[in-house]
This record gives sequence, C-alpha cells and structure tokens, in this order.
Amino acid sequence: MNMQAIVVTKFGDETVLEPQSIPVPDPQRGEVRVKLFAAGVNPVESYIRAGDYPRLPALPYTPGTDGAGIIDAVGEDVGGIDAGDRVFVAASLAKRNTGTYAQYVACDAAAVQKLPDSLLFEQGAGIGTPGLAAGDALFVRADIKPGEIVLVHGASGGVGTLAVQLARRRGAIVFGTAGDSEGKALVSRLGAHRVFNHREEGYADDIIDATNGRGIDAVVETNAHINLMKDLTMISKRGRIVVVGSRGVIEFDPRATMAKDAAILGMGIANMSERETAAVMHALAAGLESGMEIAIDQTFPLDEAAAAHRSIGQRGKNGKTILEITHG
Repeated sequence: MNMQAIVVTKFGDETVLEPQSIPVPDPQRGEVRVKLFAAGVNPVESYIRAGDYPRLPALPYTPGTDGAGIIDAVGEDVGGIDAGDRVFVAASLAKRNTGTYAQYVACDAAAVQKLPDSLLFEQGAGIGTPGLAAGDALFVRADIKPGEIVLVHGASGGVGTLAVQLARRRGAIVFGTAGDSEGKALVSRLGAHRVFNHREEGYADDIIDATNGRGIDAVVETNAHINLMKDLTMISKRGRIVVVGSRGVIEFDPRATMAKDAAILGMGIANMSERETAAVMHALAAGLESGMEIAIDQTFPLDEAAAAHRSIGQRGKNGKTILEITHG
C-alpha cells in the first residue's frame, strides 16, 4: 500500500520538498504506526532541508517530527496504547522516524502520547517539538522556581506560546515579547503578566522598569542572534539565559556576563535524558488536561509544504504552522 508524502532527494531551497507516492511504513518491534491528519512545521526543518544543520538525515528522507492522528497499527512489545487511540507524535524522541509530512508515520511507541478529546488534530500537531523545547528550557536548563520572573522572547511563536503557559503553571511571573499588536494580544490571553513589543525602541528599558529594577531571573531566548546582548542588560544577578533558537552569529562581549554571574545555556531536545524527557512530557500532559491552548497561526495542505516553509522564513508567527493531511 502506498501513501502520499513529502520527499527530499537533495538539500536546497523550498522547491526540494516534493510530493510523492511512497510505501506506507510498517511498525517494527516497540513501534506504532499513526494515520496522520495534521503535521507541525518547525523552523529547524527548514534548516535541515537546506543542509544547514549539524546533523543531517540520509537522503532521500521525509521531513517532520510532529503530528497528530489515530494509531492504526501496533508493533510487538508495545503496551499502554492501542489501535484507535487519538495521539500526538513527538518523534524527535524516536530512534526511527519515517517523517510526519506524510499520511502515515512509524516511530517508537514512547514518542506518542494520547491527545485529549478537547483538542483538534491540528492543535495536537503543534505540541511535540515546541513543547519539548519549551519544557527543556524552563524546567531542565533554567530550572525556574515559583515567584521568579521569566521572560519569553518571541512569545507568540510555537515554542513561545507553550513556554508562557508552562511557566505560568509553574508559578512564575511571566513576561513575553511579540512583534505586533495581534501577537501581544495572543501572549496576554495565554497568561503572560506583561507583554512588550520587541520592535519598539527602548522595550528593554521598559522590561527592567517592570521588574522594579530587580531584573529577569530567566530568559527563554528564541532569537539569540538579535537579542542576546539585550538579554544581558535585563538579567538579574545569577540569572539564566537559555538559547532555544538563533539564526546567525553575533558580536559578543563576555564581560557582560561577569558583573551579574549570568549564565548563558544552550539546549537541544536530542540532549535530554530519559528522565528529563519524561518529566517534560508529564508537564505537557498536565498542562493539556488543565486547558493549555495550542495556538495555530496558519495551515497548508500537505502538498503545499514548500509554501509552508517559505512562509516561516518570510513572516513573524503568532502560533504554529500546520500541514493538513487528508485521506481518500
């Protein structure tokens, strides 16, 4: 049996994302197969597609690690999940991932979690990679505590919207930034105590004033190539800056870290231990049960994956970009 999927046969621009008919993958031992109805599009997938990433897949490959759908086949030695279950896929956790830009995906059973009935498949496809990144940054790397002031840069994006809600549920005082009034309204609705426009002159001074001079205890930084030096002006003594994303190099003065004993921490989902991953997945599940929202910015049909990649490189996002997957 064949399925429709996006296949990359060479690294390059968006045009290398080609719709093709390929065999439906069979689940191996410890794996499940999911019939997908939506897939999440993440900026990192555009870097991989372009060949601009430290770890590149073997060609040809089908992109995508996030999706949502229904379990339709279960491999040997899989327990606790059954055919027919509604699930979301966080296949960045999987040893083998056949790619979620497709009608079906096979991956480790540990990389799927049950999707609450209250969430649409399109929303479920926006949980995996962004949720793991947000949880890793907040709970593992920054180790935020109740009452601390947390700043989420790019809070209206896929990672940012989840980071705001997870930090709020941890009891933090949450500040967020966005690039327009629509984004600010979204971040405020999701629970941020204060929201700032990072395109306005002097916004960093406004953030410091909002802390009454205390400074920010932890920063979730999604655009380090733009903001890192500003973050160091806003950070509190022994504050932590976690670099979740960066699209370029910067001129950096290490002395800016010294006066405050500030820490700049990198993160990558692939570096999480099993215990750390389990803790973050538990936090995500608890958040979803308590009404955490998955904000969707825009959707594209599966065969327009090239347009979806082009869009995430050209515009700011207020929520996730999703591929809709049909069967028939």
